[in-house]
Order: sequence, then structure tokens, then C-alpha cells
Amino acid sequence: MIGAQTIGNATLIAYDKVPILSTDPWLGSDHYAYFGSWYLPYEIPENINTDIIASKFIFFSHGHPDHLNPDSIHKFKNNTIILGDHVGKRIYNDLKGQGFNVMILEERVWTELSNNVSVMSVSTKIQDTILIIKIKDDIFINLNDAGPMNHRFIKKVVKNFKRKFLLSISGWGDADMINFYDKENNFIEPLAAKKHPVGDYLSLIAKLFTANYVIPFSSFHEYQREDSVWANKYVTPMGEYKNGIHPNINYVEPFAFINCEKDGEIRSLPLKKKKLIVKRSTDFNDNWSDLLEIEDKKIIKEYFDKFEELQDKIGFINFVVGKKDFNLKMKGPMDRGITFELPRNSLVDACKYSIFDDLLIGNFMKTQLHNLRSLYDPIINFNNIVPKYGDNGLAFTKEDLIMYEKEYAKRMGIEYFYDLFANQSKNYFKFFFKNYRHSKYYTKFRKYYYYFFR
Repeated sequence: MIGAQTIGNATLIAYDKVPILSTDPWLGSDHYAYFGSWYLPYEIPENINTDIIASKFIFFSHGHPDHLNPDSIHKFKNNTIILGDHVGKRIYNDLKGQGFNVMILEERVWTELSNNVSVMSVSTKIQDTILIIKIKDDIFINLNDAGPMNHRFIKKVVKNFKRKFLLSISGWGDADMINFYDKENNFIEPLAAKKHPVGDYLSLIAKLFTANYVIPFSSFHEYQREDSVWANKYVTPMGEYKNGIHPNINYVEPFAFINCEKDGEIRSLPLKKKKLIVKRSTDFNDNWSDLLEIEDKKIIKEYFDKFEELQDKIGFINFVVGKKDFNLKMKGPMDRGITFELPRNSLVDACKYSIFDDLLIGNFMKTQLHNLRSLYDPIINFNNIVPKYGDNGLAFTKEDLIMYEKEYAKRMGIEYFYDLFANQSKNYFKFFFKNYRHSKYYTKFRKYYYYFFR
């Protein structure tokens, strides 16, 4: 058989009679993500699990543990790991150091993996990788978590193909930090509570890339920790992904096999959802009453001292651990800062191993902003400067960041400035139109945005 099977969270298996490539294999079962906060709610059938492990090539798009899972990775010592060419090369160096067979794909050129399977890697400056997969005469545009970046270049690459499948993270929006509190310590309801039609978003992104099929992807998880299960009310139910699909876009159910030898043959697996078993935070060494020790404070301070750009933009980061404050003073305005409340063990590990995004996305950590709108606020851009450019891109100083930006600008050419303008426009729109999430016109605003940047 020649075709593609989607399964798990963000896994596409490309077959050329045998399994050639598997992307981002998080195998589920007792392999969890984000300090045990996430589990995979749909079991991967044994025969497909076997095909994933037997794949000649394993591709990892980025370092999030629902994509590059620290438990699942050990199953792939005998495979060839392929990666995008990212500034910093953190994943490459980490895996190479652990004895894996790792290869970096040449940027923006086709690499043939078999007679009928080829791939093209497009790295993005948020340290995610878009992978374009050609299986016989079909194209799969795997955006993973990268979002609608580089679409002008990708449109040119895929323009002559008849069937073009878009795979992208989607949903109501819980797969990011949503555990925010205001200055009176009241929970701030996230955008995910509005339950805007997911199919509409998927259709808009598909049209941006001129794809005519969409497959929900990189979106299948649930929360299981006692301190994060509250977020399950914002997780998108399976039936919601087709809500709002445009008439001229073909919707493909998740966990589908696309036969690339026979147009129109698409088979979905009716997988049964597992029953949620709530786990204690202590099962993952997180005790909310544990206090920071002197050595812990040193690790945290040394970690945040590296981020020069952040140091100048906020006055403090306060950590509430075991109900005790540990306040890091910085050089920016004294009234501008962030308070994170979380358990000791995960905080120390996140700083020690440079995986701060795992705390943000796990959604057991509580976050309070002081004179900031969000962690994406253009004033500080915390979510990029710390976990993306810093932890993964290894760009910490102001000089590092300038060189980092220059390298991605050189790769993207004029499209770098298009994407920069689009993202900055979106950030400033959110900043000035502060109630956009609650507007009944939100869906229209989103449509206008994507049509404008097409």
C-alpha cells in the first residue's frame, strides 16, 4: 500500500508498501506529557504502533513532549531521526549525545526517503518545523504547532498537486497557557470558553495554503493531574472539529488512512476514547507544600539571569512555592511583572533542563500578570523570548537574538517581513482591542485577517 495514516496526537505514517516515515510519535499508554498533566486519550492500535516503531525514518518537529516525548523516544534507537535545520540545534545535539542516529534535513529542498515518499522541511523562528510530505501524487502540509507561517513559499511548492491535505493544530485553544488570574486572584476565562467554530479556522488556514482537504491534527490530549483536570472543560470534543468547515473544503476525520494509489479512498478508524483516571500531582513528584531550598533558588536565578532582553522589560518575576514567595528582581519597570504559583519539583526541573514551556502548557501552574496583557504581550514577548528563542534556540543575550532573527530572515527572504508584519499586526490588535475575545464579531475579525494576508 502507498498512503498515509494519521494517529495519536501528531503522528502521520507514510507508507510505500512498508512504513517509511512516522512524525512526532507520542505513543501514549503510560507515556505522559507536561509533567504528567497530559495523557493520550485514544489508544494507538497495536498494528499501527508496530508500524510506527518499524518506520525507517522518525521526524520530530519540535521539542514539546506531546511531539518529542521523553518516554516514547527510547523506542527509536534503531531508526534514523530526521530534524529541521534550526538555529541552536538543541534537539540534534541532545539526541546525538544520547546515541541516536540523527540527520538534519536540508532546508527547503526535497529529500527522497523512498521511491514514492519525499519530504521538505521548512523551519520557523519559533523552533517548530513545517514538514511537506509528498506521497506518490498527493501532498500533506504538516504544520504541527507552527501556525500559518511561510505560506507564500509553500503555496508555490504545492501549486501543481491535485490533492493537498492540511494538518494543523486546531481547537478551542487550551493547548497553551490558559491558567491566568487577575490582580484580585480571580480566574480569567480563556478564549477557549467561547467555543468558536474550529472548522472555520481550519478552512481559513487550508485556503491560505491552497489545500483542499483538512485533517485535524496535533490536538488530541486530555488533562489527568488533579491540579489540571479543570482544563478538560476547554478541550475540544472530537465532533467539534468539523463545525464551520467551508463548503469547498473536504473534511477528513482524525485517525484516517488516505490511499495515495486510489483517489477518494479514505478510511477512518473509529477509536474508542479511554476513560479518564485522575492522578495526583505527587505521582509526578509534585507536592504543592514543598518549599524551595537554597540550591533550588540558585538554579532558578541562574536560569532567568540568562535572558537579557527580558531583564530590561519587567521589574520582577515572583514564584509562589509552598505558599512562600521567591521574588527575582529585574531591571525593568518595577510595577511590571509576573507571578507564577506552582510546585517546587516541576519548577526546578523546568529551569534545570530548560523546558519552561512544559510548565506553561501543562496548565497546573497559575499565572498572574502585573501591568501586562498576556505572555505574548509585545512589551515583553515572554512566550517567545524564554521557551522558544532561549530554551530551544539557545539565544539569550541581545546580540544572540539579533543574530537569531537575521538567520531566519535570511532563510525566508521577503516572506520573513510579511510574516513579521502579520504577527505584529495581530499582537497589536489584541493589545489595543482589549475585549476582542468577548466580541460577537471575533469570527469575522479572524476571517478578515486571514483573507487580508492571503
